[in-house]
Amino acid sequence: MPIMTESPPSDYFISVDIETAGPNPNQYSLLTIGACTIEEPRSTFYVELQPVNDKMTPESYAIHRLDIKRLAERGKSPSEAMAMFENWILSEIPEECRPVFVAFNAPFDWMFINDYFHRFLGRNPFGHTALDIKAYYMALNSSSWAETSMKYVSPRYLNSREITHHALRDAIDQAEIFQKMLVEAAARNKN
Repeated sequence: MPIMTESPPSDYFISVDIETAGPNPNQYSLLTIGACTIEEPRSTFYVELQPVNDKMTPESYAIHRLDIKRLAERGKSPSEAMAMFENWILSEIPEECRPVFVAFNAPFDWMFINDYFHRFLGRNPFGHTALDIKAYYMALNSSSWAETSMKYVSPRYLNSREITHHALRDAIDQAEIFQKMLVEAAARNKN
């Protein structure tokens, strides 16, 4: 087995949150993307996308209240929005780093972002790197999966502030949560 002489690239965490028209990218549209760097000063990104169809579940609308007709008129095309997002990501990460997608319930957000990057650009600048804040919290606190909901996490890391279901605001809140978890983990590792 060859000996590796180069160290792997450093991780550069980017918090991502989305709002969608439904539970999966095969049938429903990605409507908004909010993102920010974890490190301060935080750089932010936000875009509203034109839906790929007019389907929306009542449950999704009840969460975010986004007007699909307004997005069809004023949103960016998916290919333009994903190119803008990719350009922002690449402009934010230092040359020696790789971007790492971070989200609260990353499997949901990741499936839409990955699908849209590949469907509209043919590539994903995150590669296959996605880190779930809920899973990180579970490991950090030896908690059950049921105890990883925002009901338990917000009092500890957001002073009980509720999420807004605005993609950028939620990405910033997620970044704050994850940054505090990283500090907590580092402090524990020193002991």
